[in-house]
Amino acid sequence: MLSATHDVVIVGAGIAGITCALELLEQGRRVLLLDRDSPERLGGLARLSFGGMFAVDTPEQRRAGIHDSVQLALADWRAFAEFDAQAQWPQRWARAHVSHCTQHVYWWLRHMGIRYLPLPNWVERGQFTPGNSLPRFHMVWGTGQKLATILIDHLQQHRHVDRLELRFDQRVQGLLREGAAVVGCHGLGERDGRPFEVRAGAVVVAAGGINGNLDRVRANWHADWSAPPETLLNGSHRFADGTLHDAAAAAGAQITHLDKMWNYAAGVHHYAPTQPFAGLSLVPPRSALWLNWHGERIGPQPLVSGFDTRDLVTQVCRQPRQYSWQVMNRKIALKELAVSGAEHNPSIRNQSKLGLLRDLLRGNRWLVDTLIEKCADVVVAPTLPELVAKMNALQGDTAVDLATLQDVVQRYDACVRQPLKFRNDEQLRRIAFLRQYRADRLRTCKQQPILDDKALPLIAIREFIISRKSLGGIQTDLCSRALDTAGAPIAGLYAIGEAAGFGGGGVHGLRALEGTFLGSCILTARAAAAALDGRILLEP
Repeated sequence: MLSATHDVVIVGAGIAGITCALELLEQGRRVLLLDRDSPERLGGLARLSFGGMFAVDTPEQRRAGIHDSVQLALADWRAFAEFDAQAQWPQRWARAHVSHCTQHVYWWLRHMGIRYLPLPNWVERGQFTPGNSLPRFHMVWGTGQKLATILIDHLQQHRHVDRLELRFDQRVQGLLREGAAVVGCHGLGERDGRPFEVRAGAVVVAAGGINGNLDRVRANWHADWSAPPETLLNGSHRFADGTLHDAAAAAGAQITHLDKMWNYAAGVHHYAPTQPFAGLSLVPPRSALWLNWHGERIGPQPLVSGFDTRDLVTQVCRQPRQYSWQVMNRKIALKELAVSGAEHNPSIRNQSKLGLLRDLLRGNRWLVDTLIEKCADVVVAPTLPELVAKMNALQGDTAVDLATLQDVVQRYDACVRQPLKFRNDEQLRRIAFLRQYRADRLRTCKQQPILDDKALPLIAIREFIISRKSLGGIQTDLCSRALDTAGAPIAGLYAIGEAAGFGGGGVHGLRALEGTFLGSCILTARAAAAALDGRILLEP
């Protein structure tokens, strides 16, 4: 039985835990950082991420002629979130995030050595519900891998690093209490099963959400999405299983909004899985046709990414069979197909300007060829009849109807070939709108039919819902203190990052504006560290 006393113990060494530890070292605190994973995976899921950061009124925006403001961004956030009336702390966190993210996240990271791509991306623009009215997604130059590496370097080279203890393979199972206060935690070694117990002046929970546990995802499935799909892929961290939510609840903490999740509609089976049902999250091509199990276009509004990710999930889940197909050709795939994360964006991850320019001009051939060769959900054929035969063979039935798919493709292609003023198709109208912004124009085809002899072969991708992020969690105040069911802070207990629903137990409400996840991890972590120092970082 191990036992030690520290000023603060942080459970989880993802980007939130690392940030909190870094800030506490600045105060000269003695910090114990516990993580369930192995040392080489320090940084958690963030180091595998794309690395997008939501920020308001930045130099990158101004150089691109984008005139943003806190007032406009907050109005967008509230509209997209559709907060319920009882979500008081999530709404307060939303106001705090929008008001302080540029100062306490964007500029803080700039000071740490992070740089961003020059042109912000414009995602989650909103469809039926207003979303980002302006581009705010600032892509880290180097992806989430660079973000994690820089923060880890700052942590390991800190002048007070002798006051930091890092322990890996530590599975925390519960919290220690004395009276009403939390004074430590206990658990088992992940590999050796040895019990441990640590005591501290405060415990900060930074162990992620519940979305790595597919049973919990299904148990908390939102009513809007009907029943959970038969095939559900896992794109979250394998240790984001809700154990610390249970531990916090046992200590009296309020857990809220677990049915709010940020899942994606375009998941495929990972060709090199590290966990059961592992998936990759595609960034779906806008010029591909998004079809249901039978080969019909999902509608009445055709599905196009970049507007409302949650609605894409909703529409797929409403189908009699809750998976979908995207049909395209190689030319579309080269220009538009992407996979979320550092692993599949090596040019940005490795900060290669020539590589990025090559991918923009010639297409990401490495990615497309890798998926064709290795991903079980991708089929390729020179003709539509052969493609349909392969789609049905992959699924093991005859669900995709050739005549139906031929009609869908021919109608779409006929519209693409019309002059712009006669393209009476909602998908084409949205593509034209997307291409008005330079960052989207670089990655979106101008007018590309599916059946084009110069663009073959044809490609079909079978896509499933993929579990990603928890938008609910441990309810916290603006100091990241965990709150009990009466709304009072629990002495000695804090929650940050995804464990706290990224702040307040649900700061994003029903939908997220993207780029807000990593930033929320950093902001909630800094708020907790400031509170432990007797300061308030985020004014109400």
